[in-house]
Order: sequence, then structure tokens, then C-alpha cells
Amino acid sequence: MEAKSDQLKQRTARLSIVSNTLLVVLKLLVGVFTGAVSIISEAAHSAVDLIAALVAYVAVKKSSQPPDSQHAYGHGKIENLSAAFEAVLIVMAALWIVYESVQKINSPHIPEYLEYGLFIMAISMIVNYWVSRKLYDVAKSTGSHALEADALHLRADIWTSAGVFIGLGIIRMTGLYWLDPVIAIVVALVVFKAGFSMTMKSVYELTDVSLPEEEAAAIRDIVKNHPAVIAFHQLRTRRSGSNRQIDMHLVLQKDMNLAKAHTVCDEIEAKIKIQFSPCDVVIHLEPCDYLDGFSSCPSECSENCKFE
Repeated sequence: MEAKSDQLKQRTARLSIVSNTLLVVLKLLVGVFTGAVSIISEAAHSAVDLIAALVAYVAVKKSSQPPDSQHAYGHGKIENLSAAFEAVLIVMAALWIVYESVQKINSPHIPEYLEYGLFIMAISMIVNYWVSRKLYDVAKSTGSHALEADALHLRADIWTSAGVFIGLGIIRMTGLYWLDPVIAIVVALVVFKAGFSMTMKSVYELTDVSLPEEEAAAIRDIVKNHPAVIAFHQLRTRRSGSNRQIDMHLVLQKDMNLAKAHTVCDEIEAKIKIQFSPCDVVIHLEPCDYLDGFSSCPSECSENCKFE
């Protein structure tokens, strides 16, 4: 299952590379031909998306490698690092767009043949909508942060392309050519916001923030619902790329034999992995009279059981 997931992520990342390459070339050619800085800014935006797609492809390929002697927990953090790198690229692209737009305001240029710009913006919206939807679906099904970041890039590109499309239409109908650099600055603000959001998310992941509360609650429910579990505590969670890492202390009957205790752990791990695969689950076992608060071991889980 994990091998198929890795192959799916790599195929989807390659699709993003192809689509972004096509859009960068077309937007740049049309932008230079028409002289519209808003179209050139969109070409820069797509160029960032292309770099992000390349980084995402390398990340999902590298992160799928099994653990080795130097990376006992696997290579999942590479996806988090790639997302952080993509975020920096987005912020830099936004600043460059603002700089170029201010230059155009100070030295106005009248763009020509805007119908070509309208056409390429329409094509860009259609292609990016389809590719971003594919990326997002695969990211959610596989838990890939790199693909999710790539999908968010393309979704931002859809909105900026729509803004440029509307702006070019207004310019063509009204002759208000000063709108061209203004639209480019608006594009830059959207791009900057996306980069800032991605930066914050990457920081959280790289500092081992816990899984969302709804996921932690689901894990607790799985443990609580097992009939052999008396109590559990010290539940810890984090993410490494698309892989979730979970560990806990589990309290069982002190007289339970090792084989039975091992079976209980396997059953809990299996249920967690069904819901949150891929993940690693580590369980530390404790006898019930080892836990503070139990004067004797209950025969079954009742009001005497303690849960987090």
C-alpha cells in the first residue's frame, strides 16, 4: 500500500511539473509580446510554481525511501523542508513582482494585443484548476505535505490569473493602462499571503507540533474502546512529512501473559493505522498496579479505569 502511495505521489508531482513548464513558457512569451507587466508577473508566479513542483517531486521521491542507519525514523521531514523552501520562493517572487510593478508605474508602458493575454489567462485558469484538484486529492489521500503545498500554489495562481484576466479586460475596454501595474501588485499581495501561510505551517511541522486535536481524539477513542485496556497516558503525536508518529503508555492487567499483551498492542496499532496510515505506533506497556491511583487491578474496564 505504501509503495503504491509513493508511486501515485511521484506521478502526480510529475504532472504538476509538465503543466507549470507549459504555462511559464506561454505566459512569458505573451507577456513580453504584449508588454503587460501583469502577465509577466503571472509568468513569474508560474515559474515559482514550477520550482515548487520540482522540489515537491524530489521531496516525495526522497521521503519515500525506507529508514537507514542515519535516518532511523525515515526521511519524511524532507517533505516539510521542501514546503518551507517553497514558501521562501513564493515570498521572494511576491517582492520581485512589487518591484517590477513600481518600476512600471514610474515609467508607464502601454501594453498591446491584450486579447492574447486574455486567452492565456483563461487557459491558465483551466489547467491550474484541473491540476490543483488532482494534487489536492492525492495529497489528502496520501498525507503528502509537499503535494498539498504544490496544490495551494496552483490554487493561488487560479485567483491571480482570474484577477489579471478581469484587469486586462477592463484595460482593453477603457484604456486605463495604469491598471496594469496595479493589478500586478495585487497579484503580489495574494502570492505573499500564500507564502506567509505556508511558512507558518512549515515551522509548526518542523518543530514537531502535535497532531490536530480531532486526530488525537480519534486515537484516544480507539484505545479506550479496546476491552483489554485499563488505562493509558503520555500520548504523544507528531508528523514527519506524510507519516504520523504516535507513542503512548498503555496499562493492562498485571497478570496478562506476554503473548496476550502483544496481541492487544497489535490490535490497537492496526486500528490506528487503518485510520491514519502511514504512521508509526510505539506502545510502552505498564501493569495496572504500577500506575498511581490504583490500589488494586480492576477485573474489567469500569468506572475505575483511567483515561487521559
